[in-house]
Amino acid sequence: MIKNSVKKMTDKSENHSSTCSIEPCMTVLDIVSRYSATQEVFKRWDDKAGECICCNALFDPLETVAEKYNLELSALVQDLKKAAGNKGI
Repeated sequence: MIKNSVKKMTDKSENHSSTCSIEPCMTVLDIVSRYSATQEVFKRWDDKAGECICCNALFDPLETVAEKYNLELSALVQDLKKAAGNKGI
């Protein structure tokens, strides 16, 4: 019985890691720690923000980052998902 429970938990985590689930409520740190390829996306968006996002907003959710720097949230999320999907963890 315990083995079945452990197997189910393992299956769920495997499914989670194979899908890209970047959401506006996630912090910059959450995203770059799960999907290292997204660091390049944040670097590209630094010019639009006017400063280093990873340096100055690491603990902020994406929705806060977009508001703070007047960025288009949906475009940022789309870029991050694309990078994470292509080059996950």
